[in-house]
Amino acid sequence: MDVAVLAFDGVFDSGLAAILDVLDNANAIGAELSDPPTWSVTTVGPQPQVRTRVGHLVDTEPLARAYAADLLIVPALGVRNAEELIDYVAGDQSLPVRDLIAHTRDRGAPVASACAGTFLLAEAGIMDGQRSTTTWWLAPAFRARYPKVQLEESHMVVTSDGITTAGAAFGHLDLALAIVRAGSPALADLLARYLVIDERPSQSAYTIPSALAQSDPTVAAFERWARDRLAESISIPDAAQSIGVSERTLQRSVQRALGTSPVRFIQDLRIERASHLLRTTDMSLEIISRKVGYEHPNTLRVLLRERTGKTVTALRGV
Repeated sequence: MDVAVLAFDGVFDSGLAAILDVLDNANAIGAELSDPPTWSVTTVGPQPQVRTRVGHLVDTEPLARAYAADLLIVPALGVRNAEELIDYVAGDQSLPVRDLIAHTRDRGAPVASACAGTFLLAEAGIMDGQRSTTTWWLAPAFRARYPKVQLEESHMVVTSDGITTAGAAFGHLDLALAIVRAGSPALADLLARYLVIDERPSQSAYTIPSALAQSDPTVAAFERWARDRLAESISIPDAAQSIGVSERTLQRSVQRALGTSPVRFIQDLRIERASHLLRTTDMSLEIISRKVGYEHPNTLRVLLRERTGKTVTALRGV
């Protein structure tokens, strides 16, 4: 498979390196299998030489080299905040990149990206109506700017109609491994063992609900109110009244900012606190359950497994 990996000024160093390293190792380790797939990788860019986020210089081939590639991979831009990212993806500087992404999809070739790179795909107009993920902490900004994309930010990797996206910064590893797995599950398993890569189906275990809530004043007020009452039975109408909005406004604000309901967000807060207590104390599950508002420990046990993908024992680090 001919793969074009896109590099541009400000590209996230570890993301670019992870993709190149995983595919290079896949080619080397594949020799242990009979008839393994191979990846011929070319790094392309809008200039002959680009400067990464931390200042490394990377030589690139012209973007035209990607026009016949079987797959285009777009690493993330190294950014610190959503405002910087939006300025870049919407500006003239990224136009050659967006044009290449659109051209690639127009000719039917697949595209893959991770973390903040997913914004470039969405800005290029190739993701409307498709399922996608992105880094969890940029999800509110993604959802606000691209409402036609079906965002599933809790997932680590999502593939939809030839477009593969992955989650937060080191989700580039998960993305590259998913690309290898599409060619050979056996090789992906072997590669994961050699490189000690744990496949993570979800970002939920890493999400910080309070960080997401800050994207909207109403949601931030709701989050603060709910945190003080996690051990209690929480009423959404009471919450709305206490923070001075209607229940409908609260529902809309949470859905718009977080893509979820107030009830599910409260569950997220409870899971976050329970996970913290499991990692940092020797409290029994029964005590922790009561501290986060669940009468029956098994209810919490099931939610922890569903949201984090881990058992109570695993969360304790035993």
